[in-house]
Amino acid sequence: MCAAVLTVGLLAAPAQASAAEEQAELRGAAWVLKDTGKEVRFRGLAAVSRTTAWAAGSKGTVLRTVDGGRSWQDVSPPGAVAEGLELRDVEAFDARRAVALSIGEGEASRVLRTEDGGATWTETFRNPDPRAFYDCLTFFDSGHGLAMSDPVDGRFRILSTDDGGRSWRVLPDTGMPQALPGEAGFAASGQCLVSAGPRDVWLATGGGATARVLHSADRGLTWRAAESTVPAGDPARGVFALAFRDRTRGLAVGGDYRTGQASPQAGAVSSDGGRSWRQAAAPPPAYRSGAAWYPYSQGTALAVGPTGTDVTADGGRSWRPLDSGSFDTVDCAPDTGCWASGEKGRVARLERR
Repeated sequence: MCAAVLTVGLLAAPAQASAAEEQAELRGAAWVLKDTGKEVRFRGLAAVSRTTAWAAGSKGTVLRTVDGGRSWQDVSPPGAVAEGLELRDVEAFDARRAVALSIGEGEASRVLRTEDGGATWTETFRNPDPRAFYDCLTFFDSGHGLAMSDPVDGRFRILSTDDGGRSWRVLPDTGMPQALPGEAGFAASGQCLVSAGPRDVWLATGGGATARVLHSADRGLTWRAAESTVPAGDPARGVFALAFRDRTRGLAVGGDYRTGQASPQAGAVSSDGGRSWRQAAAPPPAYRSGAAWYPYSQGTALAVGPTGTDVTADGGRSWRPLDSGSFDTVDCAPDTGCWASGEKGRVARLERR
């Protein structure tokens, strides 16, 4: 989801622009770093608008800006800071309401919610099962949302809320396919579980013999699994992030997160809601952990990773380099405000030079 302001020009662009038009609009766009004053790694990101964004990361840190990144408020939950929780996902509804997920085995996996811009936080879920490890959150709207855990008893576990994250319940796993040996999700960018529209949700996997994408059309009650073209077969390889433009058009990015390891097939595309996947003809050149569609475009999206940012104007079939800086995740708001975040406190907004 996050990325950066690709271009002010697209604010008034038609809903369906040609690839050539979109490519032209991206010329001159670049990430502009916004000083956060922190050194932690921000793998969780929520773009509310061009001016408002939330970033969540290591050591229980949560930051919020309401002025386009000129200044940042440290709104970290005190308990999360005291325990050094790893906050890997944050979903924000506006400048005041947000839900954050901490990851880890057993009780390290928690959900926290704020309704006052981070001035106070309420813990609304603490994982009681030592076998569960929650990775990602997603919301369909301001009320309905899901979180996912790595497999428990051979199936991915799904947590559900229908009151904006104030309360949660584990869904039955009878509609969840059996997990492959070694299969899991990656808590790398908050994008291993993503939604589009009121009911569709997708879950990305790796670590097994194949990297799969699981789709549910009923808010997590029943799922169908499809093999992606992104290589797996190793605990470090698979699909790390998904992005769906609508309930049919999707992107998958990933690879091998180990430094120096090749990721020759790091991108895939789907045009049928994730039932089938095709390898990108010209994929990102290296491991990518985050992806986001650019609003109002027909085929423009961004992918980020430790070695750079790539952009596509043809729906993910081909990618070209945009930036060489390190980011873990990316998100775009409906007003075309796009943000990226990553290691050493790095947060940036995409702006036109």
